[in-house]
Amino acid sequence: MRWALVKVCLAVTAMVVVAFAVPLGIVVAEMARDRAFSDAERQAATIGPTLSITTDRTELETAVLATEPGVAGRMAVHVPAVGEPDGEPLEIGTPRAAPEDLETVRNSGRASISEVGGGFTLLQPTALGPDDIAVVEVFVPQDEVSKGVGTAWLVLAGVAVALIVGSVAVADRLGVRMVEPARQLAGAAHDLGEGRLGTRVAEEGPTELRSAAAAFNSMADQVIQLLANERELAADLSHRLRTPLTVLRLNAASLGESTAAEQTRAAVRQLEHEVDIIIRTAREQRPQTQGLNGGPGAGCDLSEVIRERMSFWSALAEDEGREVSLAGVDRTVRIPVARPELVAVLDALLGNVFRHTPEGAAFAVDVHHSDDAVIVLVSDAGDGIADPAAALARGGVGRDGARGAGSAVGSTGLGLDIVRRAAESTGGDVRIGRSVLGGTEVSVRIGLDGHRRERGRRGHRVGRSRGRRGATRGNTVPRLLRGKTPNL
Repeated sequence: MRWALVKVCLAVTAMVVVAFAVPLGIVVAEMARDRAFSDAERQAATIGPTLSITTDRTELETAVLATEPGVAGRMAVHVPAVGEPDGEPLEIGTPRAAPEDLETVRNSGRASISEVGGGFTLLQPTALGPDDIAVVEVFVPQDEVSKGVGTAWLVLAGVAVALIVGSVAVADRLGVRMVEPARQLAGAAHDLGEGRLGTRVAEEGPTELRSAAAAFNSMADQVIQLLANERELAADLSHRLRTPLTVLRLNAASLGESTAAEQTRAAVRQLEHEVDIIIRTAREQRPQTQGLNGGPGAGCDLSEVIRERMSFWSALAEDEGREVSLAGVDRTVRIPVARPELVAVLDALLGNVFRHTPEGAAFAVDVHHSDDAVIVLVSDAGDGIADPAAALARGGVGRDGARGAGSAVGSTGLGLDIVRRAAESTGGDVRIGRSVLGGTEVSVRIGLDGHRRERGRRGHRVGRSRGRRGATRGNTVPRLLRGKTPNL
């Protein structure tokens, strides 16, 4: 398209230049010719007064030499015999015109131009009497006739070339302006087809290409949103499975040492293993979107989600005799993390408490606020983690830590990886240390990233209680599974 536009512009400009430059060049040549002969007529007219007064050779020669053509030897005067029949005509100067041309001018009484060797002659008749006509001859060299024509033609040619070059340059810039956005759009479509979902196109160029770029960007955003929705659905389903699996494993541990109990525990372990494989596969195939948070503008109320998830886990904590403490969620705090991601983070942290600490071990969730970040502390009264650095570095996918002196059986390393990814997507981090309860403390720092914090209604505080004050409507999974039924 670019070269086609350049060729079209070149052809059109060339035709316009030819249409104007050729006639203009002819006009310039004619103007130079007219100028030269007009000057010759003016020089010839200076001899007329002298001829009307006298035909004396000496005086005529003086008059001829007084003119510029006469000095240059380009003027001649042809005077016929006057008065006496036997008189001889006078020839003053250097004549070049043919006798027949002189006779024609005398008979017609009008000036004429004749072509001679090296140029042209202007023959100007001057009446001496009723029947006597003298002819003044002025020679005009070819150089005088074409004087300045070559320079004018060169200027016209230069202007024509400049116009053509300028039009080609303008056409090329217009072509780039049209072609480059189309090329970027094609490249972006190719990148999107290869899976680089973050590819976007600058909305520039002609109106049609801007509309196409806007449609492409909207389509890419929609694809990312669809994939993010699928990922969030997979994460939600997986964690919904991990929660009842945790309860089943804890209940299966209390079934005794019978064959059926061992088979039940083996089945639960196998099911948990399969769920871990599904989670790991889903996370490894997660598309590279705009971040873990579902794109710009995604976010949720940290306090509300923590209260909801703590209410969810409180029913199971009551059955195991665990003391629960919740603090710092009495006001609304908007964080740049999507709600499904935050739910996954909290379920991973609280699930690890139930999975890797003995029954009856207390745990607490504390939220601390600052201007640029929010810190969520999940503490337990277990045995702690022997090697926090190794826990954060566990596995190729996740960084789940074992809560206890030894390594946790069945730990996939996905829990802390979920937490770490969510925190790092906001510019935060995850740290593991020793809690004031004597066990492990996981500190999750979530950067606010410029999001405005809002003060909402006051929340509630879950105290150190073993009652069911935390259970809310909709938490049916803990209610159904909190009983330790012998037969599963």
